[in-house]
Amino acid sequence: MSERRPSPRRRLRKVEEISAGGLVVDGPGPSPRAALIGRLDRRGRLLWSLPKGHVEAGESTADAAVREVAEETGITGRVLAPLGTIDFWFVADDRRVHKTVHHFLLVAETGELSDADVEVTEVRWVPLADVRDQLAYPTERQLLDRVPELLSDTA
Repeated sequence: MSERRPSPRRRLRKVEEISAGGLVVDGPGPSPRAALIGRLDRRGRLLWSLPKGHVEAGESTADAAVREVAEETGITGRVLAPLGTIDFWFVADDRRVHKTVHHFLLVAETGELSDADVEVTEVRWVPLADVRDQLAYPTERQLLDRVPELLSDTA
């Protein structure tokens, strides 16, 4: 009887990806709202998150955040402050991807909510006090801790 050997593991190519996005609010006033995006997952569930996307060549992370927020929400904002960075790993298309996402706090300047971006199913203004409960990802919820302080500094 021959001994069965395990098949050799295929080595996945490691790839670094950098994205940027953030939390855009409609002002520091008494009851600010934040624009969130909803995307359908593979099971058809609508998951709410912060808008974000890839940083283009020659673009700063802050500039990418402004662009991605505008593309995914219809709202053009101005960066108030960095919120934090999230990094994680996943496997896709025979690649092991290390993704780093730089998040910023932005204040809305122009535009109207729009779900015109093909990657977005729905866009909604959510009272800032309710955003933590709406967000699907714990790492994004943690970014909210600094928001009240940052908004009070700009008021």
